Amino acid sequence: MLTLETTIERWELTEVFATSRDSITHVPLIKVALTDTGGYSGVGEAAGVDYDGETPQSIQAQLASISPQLTTSTTPADLLQLLPAGGARNALDCALWDLRAKQSGIPAHVSAGFSTLSPVLTCLTIGLGSEADTRRKARAARHLPLLKLKLDRERNIDVVRIVREEAPHATLIVDANQAWSRNLLERLLPQLHGLGVQLVEQPVPRGDDQSLAGLTSPIPLAADESCTDRRSLAALRDRYQLINIKLDKSGGLTEALALAHAATAAGFKLMVGNMCGTSLGMAPAFLIAQRCAYSDLDGPLLQNADREHAIHYNNGVMSAPDPRLWG
Repeated sequence: MLTLETTIERWELTEVFATSRDSITHVPLIKVALTDTGGYSGVGEAAGVDYDGETPQSIQAQLASISPQLTTSTTPADLLQLLPAGGARNALDCALWDLRAKQSGIPAHVSAGFSTLSPVLTCLTIGLGSEADTRRKARAARHLPLLKLKLDRERNIDVVRIVREEAPHATLIVDANQAWSRNLLERLLPQLHGLGVQLVEQPVPRGDDQSLAGLTSPIPLAADESCTDRRSLAALRDRYQLINIKLDKSGGLTEALALAHAATAAGFKLMVGNMCGTSLGMAPAFLIAQRCAYSDLDGPLLQNADREHAIHYNNGVMSAPDPRLWG
């Protein structure tokens, strides 16, 4: 048998983080530990998909319901049948990958098909705020090569202009978090392009992706909320050029790897993102980042503290996770 332990945690942010959807001051997480009879233990964490109503408490209840079915022979493929995509499966799947790595001595990245891991450039995200706050944050981040800007219906071009003024050499990507319509997107695209924006993430609400059909955009579009797992891909063709893979959405590393393969085969480029969290949540996503055109794994940079053996970030470049942390 495998012993499953869950712990609900609260990680404080350095300051309020706002998007078109909400504002948060802390990140609620669930940490999972899977321990075998030999004393080997694997860990994982999840924030869950908040806009789908997931909370650490609901994730904890899901995990408790399937705990009796976990055995020493349980595989990541088994979890695809036990749980739907979401935070519960993500935390458990990543813990199982970590456990198997510790039991076998074979690193998770090798089992996932990567002989080595390369450093990854991640963006730093600047949340919505006042003009003064945006300018302050952009000025503090002007040395970083890649910045991601949260925008909404009213705060968009002005935000990009401010950041461009303060960080003239940074590559910029923007994320509307479903706040725009096609009409607004078409009005904004020429200005965004003129300001050097390289990517627009989830401009329209999920479920309204068909409104993008036939759009000729000078900037690639990435599906985030509209892309969960492999089942999402068919509805995204001819609408988006990239998909944003998040382990909380896909339900773990196992499905994320399969999604990355399927999306690439379907002609999409890849991005990897996060729902906030510590280095423990970023570590398995780092494997997906090896295949991505863009990485958004800055969760720990937005927090006051991080886990022991945390991932090292240097001017936007992430090092591979320490095996003592995960994998």
